[in-house]
Amino acid sequence: MFGDLMGMMGKLKETQQKIEETKKRLDTVLVDEKSSDGLLQVTLTANRKIKSIAIDESLLEDKEQLEDYLILVLNKAIEKATNVNETELAAVAKDGMPNIPGMDMFK
Repeated sequence: MFGDLMGMMGKLKETQQKIEETKKRLDTVLVDEKSSDGLLQVTLTANRKIKSIAIDESLLEDKEQLEDYLILVLNKAIEKATNVNETELAAVAKDGMPNIPGMDMFK
């Protein structure tokens, strides 16, 4: 009984370490998104930190248009980065979960 419990605890600790390593690695995974016309491009990490924003000169003439572009493109980029982040972390968590009866929530 205690051997199984100790094994599960060890497996959970190992999984926690792998999740932390994955989070660090996701800081190096870049997600690019651009407006449909290519006038605005943003780059985020998979941990949703903005790395760069490239704005075409023509957008600088219209403040409202630039704001609209930023909102649309940033939201799309954040959504993409979130999907990458959640997929990667879920895969690590699922792989590292011990087989506990009744705890099949990751299937």
